Amino acid sequence: MNRGQPLATSIRDSLPGPDDISRDVLPNGIVVLSRANFNSPSVVVSGYVTAGSLFDPEPKLGLAFFTALGLLRGTGQRDFQQIYNQLESVGASLSFNTGAHTAGFSGRCLRVDLPLLMGILCDVLRQPAFPENQVERLRAQLLTGLAIRAQNTADMASLTFDEMIFANHPYSLPEDGWPDTVRATTRDDLADFHRKAYGPRGMVISLVGAVDPRQAVKLVMDLFGNWSNPAQEEVPELPPLQPLKKTATRRVTIPGKAQADLVVGVSGLSRRDPDYIPASLGNSILGQFGMMGRIGDVVREKSGLAYYAYSTLNAGIGPGSWEISAGVNPANVDKAIKLIRTEITRFVERGVTDEELADSQANFIGRLPLSLESNAGVAGALLNMERFELGLDYYRRYPDFIHAVTPDAVLETARKYLQAKKLAIAIAGP
Repeated sequence: MNRGQPLATSIRDSLPGPDDISRDVLPNGIVVLSRANFNSPSVVVSGYVTAGSLFDPEPKLGLAFFTALGLLRGTGQRDFQQIYNQLESVGASLSFNTGAHTAGFSGRCLRVDLPLLMGILCDVLRQPAFPENQVERLRAQLLTGLAIRAQNTADMASLTFDEMIFANHPYSLPEDGWPDTVRATTRDDLADFHRKAYGPRGMVISLVGAVDPRQAVKLVMDLFGNWSNPAQEEVPELPPLQPLKKTATRRVTIPGKAQADLVVGVSGLSRRDPDYIPASLGNSILGQFGMMGRIGDVVREKSGLAYYAYSTLNAGIGPGSWEISAGVNPANVDKAIKLIRTEITRFVERGVTDEELADSQANFIGRLPLSLESNAGVAGALLNMERFELGLDYYRRYPDFIHAVTPDAVLETARKYLQAKKLAIAIAGP
């Protein structure tokens, strides 16, 4: 593809769109998204329920995460071993994860085994048993993970950065909790959380692959259509975020480490913000494209100060972050931070060149069909369209959105969010 060339019509038409995406809403509020692909013998099932960490009481922080991982540990009909034996016997998979707003699920199976996979998903979502012995095994695993996190310089720098930019906000809290809160959580806490947070309201499920959309909707209706939970609570509203008023630095000492990790950045925009696409293209130029963009070129390639250095734009339902991460020799921390701050200042003062923007635009448009080649990629895309209210024609219009961005739009967005005198700087190392 030539730089700046529009996406070919044939490729554009092959992307998910209103003509081949089915969106149905069950009487109890569950949204079913489906897209057929009979070139593959498999089906990907993914989705979410509104049972994220925003419900966590601080003394039991990590409760949503603990509960989601506990769903597969046994139900009223299947014990832990039966669940995994049934999945393994047909080569299927099913897993859960959590975020601040939702608990997500993802599964995969052959077409013939879809009723089995969906039956297990229904069973664990609607009637988990949280057996005491399995809860204790899971607790031990979680505590081990938290002990590893406390010794990981990258994890601790990221955690500290979130505490700084999201101060006094739920996003500042780790979704997997703290050792004390995980120890304090009981089996009854998991059951109570499930009763109040899990239900059909806000649930979205996507089925992509070798299944007709009508059959997909019928299957979901048969299993979940009679699900109701009058006790299901509304997701708590996010409080307003107070951005930093000046640059602040915080260090976490982890003895015995040979590397220091740092995160430098600011609070950012949500995924629904109209500035998202200009910011995303700007972020690509700043620290993603090629060998990690300008940041990678200056800090890693030219100066040799970092093992890695790149930027990330995180955007979801609420405020996100625009951050630069680097792993450096502890002796080079201050030099690396100085270079990063200098590059941020140059970025917001001079903007991007026409050539840089055209390269990133071609990259964004060119990789879109690749990201949607798999059933899993399409399933994730359908969930994004629903979660962020993008519209079923979003990916057909995506090239136009990308081409519409100008260097001035990137510069304006960078100046709006990347305020070089109001940075959070988090460092974890020896």
